[in-house]
Amino acid sequence: MLKNSSRFIPVSLILIAAVILLNACSFSAKTTERYYQKAQATTYDVVAVPGVPFTEAGWDSTMKARVYWAKHLYDRGIAKNIMFSGSSVYSPYYEGEIMALYAIALGIPKEHVFSETKAQHSTENLYYVYLKSKKLGFTKIALATDPFQAKQLKRFARLRIGENTGIIPIVFDTLRALQPFMTDPAIDYKKAYNSDFVSLKSRESFWKRLRGTMGKNIDYNAY
Repeated sequence: MLKNSSRFIPVSLILIAAVILLNACSFSAKTTERYYQKAQATTYDVVAVPGVPFTEAGWDSTMKARVYWAKHLYDRGIAKNIMFSGSSVYSPYYEGEIMALYAIALGIPKEHVFSETKAQHSTENLYYVYLKSKKLGFTKIALATDPFQAKQLKRFARLRIGENTGIIPIVFDTLRALQPFMTDPAIDYKKAYNSDFVSLKSRESFWKRLRGTMGKNIDYNAY
């Protein structure tokens, strides 16, 4: 047990509180399914997928889930194109390019896979995909990621991208049904290597990174 002033707080209660807080910050399974059902009624010009740090050991479960969810949306005709976003933030590999390499290796046609490598925070992932999409002529955009991140970006998406921005959080039951087909394809990850890499933790203070998470490091007047 942990001591707090003159009282002892059981570790189990702290863990329960943490789980409750995490759930409160994430879409419920019911809400996630509702967003997915809504997405199936339309087709988006492009779906934005935020990046995840990559190491030479290979992709982790979070990256794998996001890339496979993107492939599912493409295969179902919900997304015409996929754009993966992420700079080399905490490892020397451009997250957007790494995920694009995996997506192509999994069978999404190369001409429908795009990457954006400027974003260093989740809000920037969505915003910079939006900017690049406009240049490419894509107008109907959606965000596809895990339920936690989707909820965190929902307000930002409506405010900075538009009220009609789609939100398609991962439905893990649907993803689990794909597991027998979920392989780990080989990619040439060196193609996404940034030789000038410096970790974000060395470039930005904690408070600046926090501001970035809230989208406050973006100069919206510059675009």
